[in-house]
Amino acid sequence: MANQPAETSSEPPGKRARAEWVRVLAGFTRYLTVRGIAVLVTVAIGVYIAVWVSQLGGYADELRRKDIIGGVAMSFRGNEEYAAMSTSEKETYAERAYAAAIHAAGLDKPFYLRSFKHLAEALSLTLGEVTGPMVHFGSASARQLLLECLPTTLLLFATANLVTFLASLFVSLFLSRRYGSFLDRAVVFLVPVLAAPPWFHGILLILVFAVFAKILPYGGIVDAPLPQTAFGYALSVLKHMVLPVTAWVLGTLPLSVYVNRAFFLIHSTEDHVELAKAKGLPSGRIQRRYILRPVLPTVITNFASMLIVAWQGAILIELVFNWHGMGRLLFKAIGYFQVPIIIGAVVIFAYLLALTVLILDIVYALVDPRIKLGTRDRP
Repeated sequence: MANQPAETSSEPPGKRARAEWVRVLAGFTRYLTVRGIAVLVTVAIGVYIAVWVSQLGGYADELRRKDIIGGVAMSFRGNEEYAAMSTSEKETYAERAYAAAIHAAGLDKPFYLRSFKHLAEALSLTLGEVTGPMVHFGSASARQLLLECLPTTLLLFATANLVTFLASLFVSLFLSRRYGSFLDRAVVFLVPVLAAPPWFHGILLILVFAVFAKILPYGGIVDAPLPQTAFGYALSVLKHMVLPVTAWVLGTLPLSVYVNRAFFLIHSTEDHVELAKAKGLPSGRIQRRYILRPVLPTVITNFASMLIVAWQGAILIELVFNWHGMGRLLFKAIGYFQVPIIIGAVVIFAYLLALTVLILDIVYALVDPRIKLGTRDRP
């Protein structure tokens, strides 16, 4: 029986490749949309819990109600019309005034109903005005005040964590290639000693380089008086970033190097790595292609976990270096019980964490060829 010719597609290769790309892109978009919705739902639940905690389960509104009643009572002083009323008329007038003021503030409804309004306002950063000493921090709007502090926090911690990630990657690879050497054993021995909190390293760095050596500033963002040129301003900001970035790297790098080194050592003993060594491939190529590439998703996961912790550590490091960011602002808001600032900071940190998770998903799809989004393996 004659052999049948193999079936061939009538579509040109270019058209098939474009169709495949469209299919992959559609699957990736669908996957990212589902993940985005799931992350947003998680953020909303977390923010709702924060609303209940910050409002003390409705007790904060009781304090507001008392302040409103006190303010209405103060308005009666000097009111000649109110003074001329009889006792019963004064009571009726006062009750109506109290009810109107409480209704205008929305405090006449149960807290569980108002909590959803607070949630919507928090997610949209419609936070109202700050009061008391917080007014002197800049803008009277809580949202504007938070958005003014956000770029400085992102600048500091994005730089610090990027330096930590790249340094841990190269140092871990370097040590894994010299497993058992004096340097490798010395680093492993010093990891528990060096893995102190970043704020502790910050205090030591201030003592050494600001107090004794006097070559770097104690803290702040920029010199006073302000530099007159944009280039001078940028140099001043970079100079003020040296100590906090160094403190953060010293506090996070040792543990990250130790963990990544363990991953690299585990994969360096795989059979395919031994086969590549037997074939005589250069050690650099083996490190990049056969060790770094399969370990990279795990390294990225470790880095993402470090980022989550980094947002939590923003408060202490900004306080130590008087860095005018969201961490320092949140600390002051807690001291003055400024609920709008507290809720806004929690929401922004939650958004940053959600963005970190989404970026992690995208990076996974790019660096791990085993992840197929919206596609099916074909025979």
